[in-house]
Amino acid sequence: MKAMIINEYGANAVFRPEEVETPTLESGQVLVKISASSINTVDTMIRNMGKDLPFSPANPAILGMDLAGTIEEVGENVTDFSIGDEVYGCVGGLADLQGTLAEYVAADSRLMAHKPKNLTMREAAALPLVGITAYEGLKRAGIKNGQKVLVHGGTGGVGHVALQLAKHFGAEVYSTGGGEEQLSIIESLGATAINYKTEQVEDYVNRYTDGVGFDIVFDSVGGENMLKSFEAAALNGQIASTVSLCELDLSTVHFKGLSLHVVFMLIPMLHDFQREEHGKILKDIARITEAGGLNPLLDEERFSLENVGAAYAKLESKKAIGKVVVEH
Repeated sequence: MKAMIINEYGANAVFRPEEVETPTLESGQVLVKISASSINTVDTMIRNMGKDLPFSPANPAILGMDLAGTIEEVGENVTDFSIGDEVYGCVGGLADLQGTLAEYVAADSRLMAHKPKNLTMREAAALPLVGITAYEGLKRAGIKNGQKVLVHGGTGGVGHVALQLAKHFGAEVYSTGGGEEQLSIIESLGATAINYKTEQVEDYVNRYTDGVGFDIVFDSVGGENMLKSFEAAALNGQIASTVSLCELDLSTVHFKGLSLHVVFMLIPMLHDFQREEHGKILKDIARITEAGGLNPLLDEERFSLENVGAAYAKLESKKAIGKVVVEH
């Protein structure tokens, strides 16, 4: 099969097309012919940082985590899928799990679900990692109907999904963005847009919550922005974070009695821990999507598998709006 191989890590690392052996199935796996995959921030971190990250694959490596495709072979002890099924999932590209920047992958069937019927392969490939991350963060924060939820980074990969899922779960949703295009997209997705470049946290907390604060703050920006999340949260509020590799003063968290939920959605893949939960979440996301509650936001620029290096560059440029997808 054809695969894009990376032989060394670093910011200038190059993806090269190579013919490699098509994987054989182990128990519980399915062979998927991949139609599309998407690029996530963690993919670029692996490419750039390599062995500085404990979960980077050994070189030569096939990266890529997300996929949408069609099952061509079913292994032993697989009962939920059949040959010809269209599926989506986040299945590899780290540790000893082959990635999705290839023609085929042998994937653990517990990490996948049937693709939403109303999405194209390109659209479905955009959802697994960000969808699971957003869903898990909101659920762990105990989202309930009628709550006020703030999503930082509402046009990003995770943020645009968290925004829509929060709305689906019955919340009143607000989201930060910068610039007219981002603010317009946030409004079109059903949230009240907040321009973080011109509005201070205190101002929008007063305007939208009468100074009380938001019940849940979903922070997909992270770093120093977490301090804004702490400031924006209500007393005894909930913070869900996807980017918390940082050192911060937690004094505000203490004095406001906040709960911090850190989502690291790679755990099931890395540790073979509760992988079936990812399949269940993807199944529910497919149901929500088919009911009209979730529409993936895709960057307008299109990339082929052979041009995956340019796709990585687009995501790293910070100029992408929504998910960067690679078509096979």
